[in-house]
Amino acid sequence: MTLTPATDPDRDPLWDDAELREALWQMTLAEGLPPEHDDRDDDVECATPSDLDRELDDISRAVQRTRASSAEQDLLLHRMLARAFAEPDPWVGPDPTLDPAWVDSRGRSASEVRADRRAMGVRAAAADLGVRVGLTDTHVRHRAQTLSTRLPQLWELCRQGLVVEQNMAYAAQLAASLPDDDADSWANFDSALAACACRLVPGRFRQRARAARERAHSESLSARHVRAAADRRVSIEPTLDGMAELYALIPAVDAAAIDAVVEAHARQLAAGDDEARTLAQIRADVVVALLTRERETAGPRVTASVSLTIPVMTLLGRSDEPATLAGSGPIPLDTAKLWAADAPEWRRVLTDPFTGSVLDVERRAYRVPADLRRLLGLRHPSCVFPGCSRPSKECDIDHRKRWADGGHTSSVNLAPKCVRHHPVKDESLWSLEREPDGSLSWTSPTGAHVWVDPPPF
Repeated sequence: MTLTPATDPDRDPLWDDAELREALWQMTLAEGLPPEHDDRDDDVECATPSDLDRELDDISRAVQRTRASSAEQDLLLHRMLARAFAEPDPWVGPDPTLDPAWVDSRGRSASEVRADRRAMGVRAAAADLGVRVGLTDTHVRHRAQTLSTRLPQLWELCRQGLVVEQNMAYAAQLAASLPDDDADSWANFDSALAACACRLVPGRFRQRARAARERAHSESLSARHVRAAADRRVSIEPTLDGMAELYALIPAVDAAAIDAVVEAHARQLAAGDDEARTLAQIRADVVVALLTRERETAGPRVTASVSLTIPVMTLLGRSDEPATLAGSGPIPLDTAKLWAADAPEWRRVLTDPFTGSVLDVERRAYRVPADLRRLLGLRHPSCVFPGCSRPSKECDIDHRKRWADGGHTSSVNLAPKCVRHHPVKDESLWSLEREPDGSLSWTSPTGAHVWVDPPPF
């Protein structure tokens, strides 16, 4: 279960404001009128029923074509990946097992090496396609293959343009979670979704699809829960205006217990005579208080290191450039100053005044690797592979030029790569280069050139 603020996916809070809603409609109507029309009622002809029917039919056909095109796009991507699986050489290089003198340094057999090459060929090709079409490699790799093999009835509806793209994506996600060797569960799930995917909006479809998956899955819920609980985690997703969303993937019973505790505290505070906050605001404040402040029953307060970057010219009052919270983004300067006032120590970070690139980090700690990791985390807040947003603190710190090939453990030769993209650099024809100005760039097996984005400060 994911613990998140309770929201209705089919409801937009924008429409709660009647005046704003009316203003938006008036603006939309004004922009949508043909040039020869004006806003005088006597000059605007009312559409006849036949005119409306034609316009509605045109809209329906346009939407159906778009959906069908999305499915066709997925099919073309799938075919390219199938080709990479059958012929991995363009993505990972020549097959070393064909050399009579070949011996694998990791002790793998020839068949194991060939299987690994096929899998890596698909991963490298997916990343290459993702760079070219502006999609994540995860999207490129799975959807058409999963739908066409596990949900053929639904896939045919998708190719006809009858299924909303969000429904198509969610169906593929759930189908991929079914047992790999249980065709019966695939068929049962396929039949259940094909009956409703064309008519349900995404929010309702997600509810129906989750229930259908539970019925179709052949493994017991108890066994699945034990395995799923191993993936429990907490993460933060930055939003706008110095805010962020806190997610916790935890067992449902724990989530319910947390919700009950937060609700009880919030209700008690809301009953106060001088309380002006909404219940939702109080609930949010309670979560922060419970997790960050000392409580009699919770033991001593736990402190953690937070990286906060404040431009020195801003601190001197000569610039209004915002502060940056590592892993989140810009935050208000007033908030940053409050945090900075309580900071137990400061570390100077030298950045390029024009590009924002980190040039050096002050070294006070005895252990150099910790300082290097801190510098690299500031220079590259996330995995440096194109399209990947995995935070650098969750990545491997990898040698751009491998240690075995003479690479040094230094700031100019290290960069964070997540566990999924680290092997792509080492075991495929993807290459990472450092440019003369210190920036990094990738070249794909087919020659696509991509620059690594600099940090957002």
